Amino acid sequence: MSDCVIQTDELCKAYGPQKALDRVSVKVGPGAIGLLGPNGAGKTTLMKCLLQLQPMTSGKAWLLGREVGTEGREIRKRVGFTPEMDCHIPGMAGCEYVTYCAQLSGLPFRAARQRAHEMLDFVGMGQERYRRIDTYSTGMKQRLKLAQSIVHDPEVLFLDEPTNGLDPKGRVQILELVQDLWKLHGISVVLSSHLLHDVDQICDQVIIIARGRLIVHDTLSNLKSRRRGWAEVVLTRGQTDLVAACQREGWPCEILPNGHVKVEHHAENLGPLLALIRTQQLTLLEIIPSPNALEEFFVQALETAHASP
Repeated sequence: MSDCVIQTDELCKAYGPQKALDRVSVKVGPGAIGLLGPNGAGKTTLMKCLLQLQPMTSGKAWLLGREVGTEGREIRKRVGFTPEMDCHIPGMAGCEYVTYCAQLSGLPFRAARQRAHEMLDFVGMGQERYRRIDTYSTGMKQRLKLAQSIVHDPEVLFLDEPTNGLDPKGRVQILELVQDLWKLHGISVVLSSHLLHDVDQICDQVIIIARGRLIVHDTLSNLKSRRRGWAEVVLTRGQTDLVAACQREGWPCEILPNGHVKVEHHAENLGPLLALIRTQQLTLLEIIPSPNALEEFFVQALETAHASP
């Protein structure tokens, strides 16, 4: 357990008869962890139970080897949290707010103020740090939330939809900052998002939750290799011959309106498809692999979850 950032054992959270989390058991090592699931799947509830912002109905959980519910003070010293909703104090300037958060973590005022400015520099807040938070744009508020969540130098950081409301440039900047936290500073990151591209870009592990249940926990590379992938085959001729040959192999395929042949294949291995094309003596111009590996696996995982009782 000491090697786990997160561990849960039959964790349940119920609101009356409704189960928000249903016997979730998982062991998660250090890294950049993507927490995926449709709206209402239980992602935020799981984070709040781990952070003791909501009580568990039953089961047990550990963060950084310490039991949630019995060692809360020690856990909070080592964990950061960026909530989805804004949690700022009206009337305060950005630097005042982050300094205050550092003091709440136990730092004396002078050290808290210095640390606050260091973190505001890290997230790219210039002179805006002296303005009232009420006047900030959405992007500036997201940067401020990130600064307050790392001001006490946590070992693991929970981020709930950190790119909500941002334009494409702002999203890229925030994701680069989050990526640096793990790759350059060794802070494990749990990124809860409904944007699969964000998770695909920075995470090396993925947890998928649906209907309150754990569906998948694996490395991103393993998930991509397990998925059913599609590729578009561009030929000079013989599209119908390729379709017939693929069907004999049991591979779903179709001819697209643009004349390409769409073929299902093993995601990371195009060898059998290439061999079949050579056997049919067809002239291959190009194979276009499906670029949406994580999205395809996510959809397949949810289909499996909804099909089960």
